[in-house]
Amino acid sequence: MDPSNAASPPPSVEPLLDDLHRVVRAVLERVPSDGDGPRLVDVLAAHLGVQPRALAVVAQPVPPHRMVDADLALTEVSEGDPDRTVVGIAGDMRHHMSLGDLVQGLHGSGLPVGQVDYDRMPTGPGKDDQRQVVTSGIRLFRFEGFPVAVRQQGANRQFGRELGSIEVMGADRDLSEALMARVQQLMDERSILRGQVITFGTDPYGPGISGVTFVARPTVDAGAVVLPEGLLERVSHHVIGMGEQRERLLAHGQHLKRGVLLYGPPGTGKTHTVRHLLSATPGTTAVLLSGGSLRFIHDAAKVARAHQPAIVVLEDCDLVAEDRSFSMGASPLLFEVLDALDGLDADADVAFVLTTNRVEDLEVALSQRPGRVDLAAEIPLPDLEGRLELLHLYGGHLFGHEAMSAAAARTEGTTASFTKELVRRAVLAAALADEQPADDHLGLALDELLSDSQRLTRSLLGVGSGEPADGGAGGPGGEPSGGPMGLPAGFPHRPGRVVSTFGYSADGGITHSG
Repeated sequence: MDPSNAASPPPSVEPLLDDLHRVVRAVLERVPSDGDGPRLVDVLAAHLGVQPRALAVVAQPVPPHRMVDADLALTEVSEGDPDRTVVGIAGDMRHHMSLGDLVQGLHGSGLPVGQVDYDRMPTGPGKDDQRQVVTSGIRLFRFEGFPVAVRQQGANRQFGRELGSIEVMGADRDLSEALMARVQQLMDERSILRGQVITFGTDPYGPGISGVTFVARPTVDAGAVVLPEGLLERVSHHVIGMGEQRERLLAHGQHLKRGVLLYGPPGTGKTHTVRHLLSATPGTTAVLLSGGSLRFIHDAAKVARAHQPAIVVLEDCDLVAEDRSFSMGASPLLFEVLDALDGLDADADVAFVLTTNRVEDLEVALSQRPGRVDLAAEIPLPDLEGRLELLHLYGGHLFGHEAMSAAAARTEGTTASFTKELVRRAVLAAALADEQPADDHLGLALDELLSDSQRLTRSLLGVGSGEPADGGAGGPGGEPSGGPMGLPAGFPHRPGRVVSTFGYSADGGITHSG
């Protein structure tokens, strides 16, 4: 091989970087000062008692949704010093420089002290739940008797900052480390997320901060949830009652982490049951995930772990946890869900509540493996007594008992959503006739919903594409004729699986749904 053809080693880039550094420094030294106030480096030196150029900086990134927590923590930790103050930094260069850079004098004679930047951020679901947060400023105070400087900076995509930050500078690095540890502790203890109901994903018109939206806690008492006798108590006992026995369970070496699967046809009340669980647990942190937001399952698990007791709700989990035998491969989100369920410590007071309309399609490991889901509860179509109770719940103040009994008998195979829509249409019919709602309006609304022209509407309300019993096409037990769940006869469908219901039975063993 001819040595002359061998590739030459790449030239060193160090000299080029040195030249570039000198050019940048020369340019910055010629940029005029942004103000005539005192230099930031002089203010820091006067407060710290030493020149800050040689001091170490302890930094910690802060996710955008925790900026309020950081502001609360820093406010509290600085309140011990009556002479505390907050100073700002003048000029746009503050958006591009760390605290260490700011004290090096790279900007000519040094950046002057300027304005403090604030931003109003939500602290809850109410319109008045807000706090003014420092998004660019330096807090000067004494911690444990020694002067420290803490820079607070928020996220700002305009300047390429996806995360906020806290930077601590003090004459003693150990002191700075201790201060940062105390701030992190207070961020967890005083967090605005603790005890709130939140969801991941930004609502442009809702109260939220960078990917987290606050949700008003529902108010649904047990009387507003119509389920087969004993079912709601059983679910509540598993989700709520187990947490109330935390100390005794841990004392006997039993785990607290638990999972509940609510399954059944659409419109039967799974989400309504979840709303009751949230209503019955004031002060409990709750994270709601559904649809695309299920990808935030790991973030939800972190919030739940940090702010126990907590409930994590995964609605329509079959959308991501589909059985691998029915697809070309497992959904990546399936593994995210499974990892989150397995990742929490056994003593974590966290309840996972999953809902699905297609239990037969769920990954077996998710629906049956103990430790992930240990209670599966079917939310079935309401029977005659249940349909009558639903009519009393939604329209008992409007219609007579006989009219509602007749309507309940005609609506075999329908859902709670169907009943709610039936009452609404009866009220609308009365309003259009400029009359008070009466029994006749209930009958007219039911005739309309049961007509052939409303076949698709009934399907969207969870009834299926077949006819209810009144239409002459219903099958035994209220299931529409044709295929399963109202599908036309011969329509291809996936075979169901036997689902074990892990819970309490009379002899203390495992109950089974068959």
